[in-house]
Amino acid sequence: MQKDKSYIDTSKAVINIRDLYKSFGDLHVLRGVDLDVYKGENVVVLGRSGTGKSVLIKIISGLLMPDKGKVNVLGKDIDKLDHKELMALRLKIGFSFQNSALYDSMTIRENLEFPLVRHVKNLSRGEVNKEVESVLDSVGLSQTINQMPSELSGGQKKRIGIARTLILKPEIMLYDEPTAGLDPITSIEINELINEVQDRYHTSSIIITHDLTCAKITGDRIAMLFDGQFLRVGTFEEVFDTDEERVRSFYDYNFTE
Repeated sequence: MQKDKSYIDTSKAVINIRDLYKSFGDLHVLRGVDLDVYKGENVVVLGRSGTGKSVLIKIISGLLMPDKGKVNVLGKDIDKLDHKELMALRLKIGFSFQNSALYDSMTIRENLEFPLVRHVKNLSRGEVNKEVESVLDSVGLSQTINQMPSELSGGQKKRIGIARTLILKPEIMLYDEPTAGLDPITSIEINELINEVQDRYHTSSIIITHDLTCAKITGDRIAMLFDGQFLRVGTFEEVFDTDEERVRSFYDYNFTE
């Protein structure tokens, strides 16, 4: 059953990238990338490892600066922001890391409280508790609130990492290889959670992956990255309805039994 996604607004690009280049010495990673991400949609950036997918989202979040081109996020040109303005913008961008990036010495409650107390001033203890409990409920792990990260499975850690990102109510979510290292069942659960986050919070998201199942389940649009450029952009069906050899070989490699 197709979900109602009327909250997606294709008249409003929250991320606008034009003619983006990024190199590291003689390694030319991004070579003239164009991409729009619209309000409320999930865009999957798909490609093999080492094709520049993670570099792209690091530039979007201001962790790397472009060599050339325009990167506009929520109406701000990334390369024109000073440190204070960049920090303010990053609070509106949630970054879900491959390894979940939880603090091992903190309980799950403390992990979730940390960004909230650090960035949102003058919250009462009751308000903090409410936010923590709400976001834990949204990822289906209320029972883990007093546990340590070491007591959780890989999939649970991934969910808690997403919850910690959501607690600041970001407008944009960046997921870096969300299903990497997970078994097939847990991968499906994470894919479904990404869709639930979109439906519940109406976030705009970029999902970096080389996992075609993840791309098919989560992506409203797919942008396929080859050799530093987007080869095809469209729905999953539009991207793979082609005889282009590089696209077909990528598909066949992923879905060969």
